[in-house]
Amino acid sequence: MSEAMQFYSTNRGVPPVNLAQALLQGQAGDRGLFLPERFPWFKPDSLAALKGLPYREVAAAILRTYSAGVFDDETTRALCDDAYDFDVPLECVTGRRYLMRLDRGPTASFKDFAARMMARWMSVLMRNEDGELVILTATSGDTGSAVAHAYYGVDRVKVVVLFPPAEVSQRQRKQMTTLGGNVTTIAVDGKFDDCQAMVKRAFADPELQAIRLTSANSINIGRLLPQSVYYVYAYVNLADALVGEPIAICVPSGNFGDMMGAVIARRMGVPIERIVVATNANDEVPTFLRTGEYRKIVPSRVCISNAMNVGHPSNLARLVDLYGGWMDETGALREPADLNAMRCDLYAVSISDDETRATIRDAYEQHQIVLEPHGAVGWAGLLRFFEDHPAEADRLAVSVETAHPAKFPEEIQATIGVDPELPPSLEGLEQRTEHFEQMPAEYEPFRKLLLEKFAGR
Repeated sequence: MSEAMQFYSTNRGVPPVNLAQALLQGQAGDRGLFLPERFPWFKPDSLAALKGLPYREVAAAILRTYSAGVFDDETTRALCDDAYDFDVPLECVTGRRYLMRLDRGPTASFKDFAARMMARWMSVLMRNEDGELVILTATSGDTGSAVAHAYYGVDRVKVVVLFPPAEVSQRQRKQMTTLGGNVTTIAVDGKFDDCQAMVKRAFADPELQAIRLTSANSINIGRLLPQSVYYVYAYVNLADALVGEPIAICVPSGNFGDMMGAVIARRMGVPIERIVVATNANDEVPTFLRTGEYRKIVPSRVCISNAMNVGHPSNLARLVDLYGGWMDETGALREPADLNAMRCDLYAVSISDDETRATIRDAYEQHQIVLEPHGAVGWAGLLRFFEDHPAEADRLAVSVETAHPAKFPEEIQATIGVDPELPPSLEGLEQRTEHFEQMPAEYEPFRKLLLEKFAGR
């Protein structure tokens, strides 16, 4: 087996680790986030060779470059075959502008792509480990359900999901609160940022050292690597990869893990000319790129694209790092990034709720396409990019649809009068019984729960 790739912390305060250690730790010991020390480079002919292959084979070809030395190629192929048994439609909307629908997995969300791969990686790793692993996850919508389903029933793995009940849809909530078993869900009387802060604090809490904790949020590098694959898949199937045809990718963004998947794909050789970063009214990152000053939004603003209601995205630290800067876990910019390079590669825009609803209406009336609020933010961001860059109007472009419209039926019905058809993964959800804990947005009750449930096991 070849030598394992190493992953360093964005805070640079701990030694690099291999993929197995990064997966099982989640967050680095210095509260930084892991990134690979190098990115594998795919030449145009290597990318072109992936055209037409099933998604699972593209995933194996990409992920093996990161997992070699920890998982052999045969294991990686088998895990990808098992994880990716659903379609990834690339839907032409108009001209050379496409939607990539990432809503065909078991929880009808793009989070399935990373959660299912992480669960399988960790299941293999835990065969050689003692005790049990406790996965802490904060969610603003789809992460919780995807992680809960991916790890449900996995031997010696427990899952704890924290969510803000006022900001998730009923169907999003029920997808994670009706499982039980090794899944514990906690409704936190606060915002997503409160949930995320509680999770991060737990990782650094010396009183919890007896509990083996890791994360399935996008602070875990295991979330980002699988999310880079679908950008490669879209590119090789839509572009002339052999000549290196450039492409624009638009990613609706909240905690910026999905966007980092596109950044990673670009670093691997996919000629993404521009990454369009579309946020809702939580515009801290568009403001940062415009002004060079970063200010968290506290509390985060409530928008109909609820999974993107994030006032301090964790993954901004990774983005800053890749552009030569240093942002610590509090959001303090300790060393400046190359803003000119960031502005060249990224186009960031904030989309209001009114614009989101107008985009849902226009997409339906003009193209007979049903968008949910997050995908609508992305599509609106792509249209804004082309308005500001008319010379790019004929550029091949893909916007990401991150969840199935049926997860947001009230908003879709109110906006276009359509009741989205339920995918199989959502059928019968309303009749299932919910079980979840409730607590204030305070760390001490959370610590007490973790100690009572998991210490000494």
